[in-house]
Amino acid sequence: MLNYGKLERVYLGGEAEVRIYENIVEKIRKPKRYRHPNLDEILRRSRTKTEAKIISLARRQGVPTPIILDIEGDKIVMERIKGKPVKEVMSEEISEEIGRLVAKMHRVGIIHGDVTPMNMILSDGKIYFVDFGLAFIEDRVEPKGVDLHVYFESLKASFDNWERLKEAFIRGYREVYEKAEEVIKRAEEIELRGRYVEKRMT
Repeated sequence: MLNYGKLERVYLGGEAEVRIYENIVEKIRKPKRYRHPNLDEILRRSRTKTEAKIISLARRQGVPTPIILDIEGDKIVMERIKGKPVKEVMSEEISEEIGRLVAKMHRVGIIHGDVTPMNMILSDGKIYFVDFGLAFIEDRVEPKGVDLHVYFESLKASFDNWERLKEAFIRGYREVYEKAEEVIKRAEEIELRGRYVEKRMT
C-alpha cells in the first residue's frame, strides 16, 4: 500500500488536477464537457497511458523524472520530487544541463511540449522534468525546434541574463545531439516567423 502522507496542496490546470501529498503526487486528467462522455473517457485514459510511457522512456535515456507508482484509468500516481523550482535557482550551468537533457529526449523522438523552468525541479543536484502532460513522440525537426523556441522564450520572459542562459543551453544541446544544428536553425526560423506575424499585426 502506498504511503501518501497528508494532502498539502492541489493545482487545477487546464488539462489536469494535480494533488500533491507529503510523499506522492496524483495527476488526474480533467473531463472535457464539449466531448461525448464515452469518447472523452477513452481519450483521457489513452493520453494518461501515453504520458506514463513517455515519462518511463525519458527516464531510460538518463533524464531524471518521477518514478511512476501506479496508473488507474485517467490518473497517474508518481513519487513526489522534493527540491527547488529551477526558476528560483537558474544558472548557466543549470541551463547547459537542461540542454543536455532535452537533447537526450530529442534523440529518441520525445517532444516535451512545454520546456520551461516552471516544469523542472532541482533535487540532490539533479534536474527533474516533472510534467509531461503535453509530450508526444515525433521525429520531425519542426516540433523539436518548437521545444527549443518555447524554452528560449521562457528565458527571455523570466531572466535578465537570458541570452547567456540560451547560449549555455545550446552548448549542452550540441554536446549530446548529433542533429543539433538542424534543430537550432529551425528554432531560429520559428522565432523569425513569430516576429513577422507580430509585424503584420501592428
